[in-house]
Amino acid sequence: MSIKIKDKVTLVTGANRGIGSAIVESFVKHGAKKVYAAVRDVQKATALVEKFGSVIVPVSVDLSKPETIKELAKIANDVDIVVNNAGVLESAEPLSENVETAFNYELTINVFGLLRMANAFIPVLEKNGGGAFVQLNSVASIKNFTPFTTYSASKAAAYSITQGLRDTTPKNISILSVHPGPILTDMAKDAGMEEMGSPVESVSEGIVTTLQAGNFHLFPDAMAKDFEAAYKSYSDSFIEAEEE
Repeated sequence: MSIKIKDKVTLVTGANRGIGSAIVESFVKHGAKKVYAAVRDVQKATALVEKFGSVIVPVSVDLSKPETIKELAKIANDVDIVVNNAGVLESAEPLSENVETAFNYELTINVFGLLRMANAFIPVLEKNGGGAFVQLNSVASIKNFTPFTTYSASKAAAYSITQGLRDTTPKNISILSVHPGPILTDMAKDAGMEEMGSPVESVSEGIVTTLQAGNFHLFPDAMAKDFEAAYKSYSDSFIEAEEE
């Protein structure tokens, strides 16, 4: 299903920096009627309001607190496109002392946060006549990167849930799974992958293009496209194959 950004009401979690901020900018550039900038502290969305004006509506959400997501769904009840971008990364190998603490934190935000956002907003999208739910996953959802084992595992779980959403949501709601490689963000700097990073616009503009194309997967940057080339046959045969 093809979806254009123009004149749509959109919502982006983790909107104040990095990929989230770039998505907001791309949505504004492509004519979004309203962008709910969902952040833990609404003061952190001030720069977006100053840059883009009244099209930006700062709203508060914390993916670790289900009640804030439910409240957000009441506030943003006119939304057409939801982008669940917020996520966290901890450095933890399987035998690291912090492995359980890191994994629990990442599961809380990256997996349960996704489930909570989907359960809160899929009914809203359906009530509004359809739309799109976009989930920021990662190439790490397909391959484990050892220094970030728990992050990879959390993103693998999120990707699996995203596939389930694709198979169970109403047909007038498009599901998009986004799989970036290293992107020039604070997260990439913290992970020591800054030199490998691609521009944030590769993700934000890729989302706009892919929603319009009606595809399920987006592999936006140079590393991600290498994954896509190797993964496509499997995906076509098993992930995206229509059940008979």
